[in-house]
Amino acid sequence: MLEKIKEIIAESLGTEISTLTEETSFKEDLGADSLDLFEMVMALEEAFNVEIPSEDLEKIKTIKDVKDYIEKLQ
Repeated sequence: MLEKIKEIIAESLGTEISTLTEETSFKEDLGADSLDLFEMVMALEEAFNVEIPSEDLEKIKTIKDVKDYIEKLQ
């Protein structure tokens, strides 16, 4: 699951998958803005067939946060 999440994030944010770790922060490390995050979340929702409400986005700061959140929903 982690590799699939990394693939989606790398594609959505235009970064190299090899640079991503669980501790990678979307805003600090990748410079993602709110539009980038919105597009990334849409791709994650589609790939994992989950729904991530916008109020929960504020809690998701790193790749590990995404993985934990999706695991909890499945």
